[in-house]
Amino acid sequence: MAGSYDPRTFRAATFHDAVPAFRDGSDSPRAYLERCLAAIAEREPVVRAFVTVNAEGARAAADESTLRWKTGRPLSAIDGLPIGIKDLLETRDMPTEMGCEAYRGNFPKRDNAAVSALRRSGAVVLGKTTTAELGGAHPPATTNPFDAARTPGGSSSGSAAAVGARMIPAAVGSQVGGSIIRPAAFCGNFAMKPTQGGINRGERQSTSMSTHGIHAGSIEDVWVTSMAIVRWAGGDPGKRGLFGPATTPDAVKPGRLIVLETEGWPDVDAATREGFAQVLAALEAAGVTLLRRADHPWIEALERAIADGRSLCGSITAWENHWAHRSLVDQYPDKVSLRAKAVLARAEAMDFEDYRRLLVEREAAQMRHATLAPLADACIMLSCPGPAPLWPGDRPGQPLAPRPTGDFVFNAPSSMLFAPAFTMPLMGVGGMPVGVQLMGQQHEDARITAMARWVTQAVPPVVVG
Repeated sequence: MAGSYDPRTFRAATFHDAVPAFRDGSDSPRAYLERCLAAIAEREPVVRAFVTVNAEGARAAADESTLRWKTGRPLSAIDGLPIGIKDLLETRDMPTEMGCEAYRGNFPKRDNAAVSALRRSGAVVLGKTTTAELGGAHPPATTNPFDAARTPGGSSSGSAAAVGARMIPAAVGSQVGGSIIRPAAFCGNFAMKPTQGGINRGERQSTSMSTHGIHAGSIEDVWVTSMAIVRWAGGDPGKRGLFGPATTPDAVKPGRLIVLETEGWPDVDAATREGFAQVLAALEAAGVTLLRRADHPWIEALERAIADGRSLCGSITAWENHWAHRSLVDQYPDKVSLRAKAVLARAEAMDFEDYRRLLVEREAAQMRHATLAPLADACIMLSCPGPAPLWPGDRPGQPLAPRPTGDFVFNAPSSMLFAPAFTMPLMGVGGMPVGVQLMGQQHEDARITAMARWVTQAVPPVVVG
């Protein structure tokens, strides 16, 4: 089954390029919002990216923003930006149900740190986007905006799908293993998973690899929105937060890139391999030197250190969540999915020595990654093993599908390495988006953003299949 995506012609909704019209009065944040609401009315019945849309509150915020632009007093470069918030993050004006029946009706009436920062920046908090249950693997009803039979990815399902469906220009997601980069890659988004702790998670501090990150239709909107949050909320407690300018870094050509295979390479389909090869060939033609695992023992050492990254990320996170999830299951045994209960059972089969061994392995991999800094500017790899897989739903009487929102195998490296990653919608495979990502050293978020900007200018969109 072919999708409808063609990277040569698809144009996402963007915000940064609307700002000049706000300044001269030929457009306004309220008019921009109304266009988003019209797109939601058109696409939402099939895509189902939102849990809640607060149109009344959004219109009031957009009117306030319109007045600020009219009087030349915008609060920031994202004043008036309509944005979706993943339904794991608390919002004072909408419930936070976390994709879980046990949290149905949960309404703390307070803002996550990032949401508070967005409001202080003048952004229009439009709605709550769907998430896989508790940020895990049990999927919501959301569909891929380019083929409704396919998953949009998880756990930031609605954030990715809403941007891909051109309903909104930006949305907040979060990632523990692959929940920003993978759904962005499946839905044709730009997205950044920042250095660990780079954006304040607020109340979402319970796991050691969780990060907030922005999905958007452009690199500019990803970066400026991220930095607007950091301006008011900073990074996680005790962390230094994102470094870089308030405006999007200028494009910078990388001199050398390391091509990482990861443990996912054997599972990549032929068409995706062909498309990725074309991307790499275009980089070489533009004068970028590519290094692979056979070219230097330090690269091979990193490949080996991340070779079990998917299992390592899953096990660490399951252990860190299992007390909270055990309490939830005990209190609401019929309102937590069988998939989440299976993850809990695996975590409860671990002991502290298992967890400590995994932490040591993660630290060793981080050291291996740091040693590569003198060899190359960044690493480049696929963002996903191929197009978003079909998702017909679980079949009664059959074992649960192991990865209903897709495989995060190409995202585990940046998560376990605490490294920034930026995915770019460079490929169309069989009518579906497939992303390519750059991964940098810790705290080089601005640098990989600058290189991502150059790559998207230098590499023509690739279409295969």
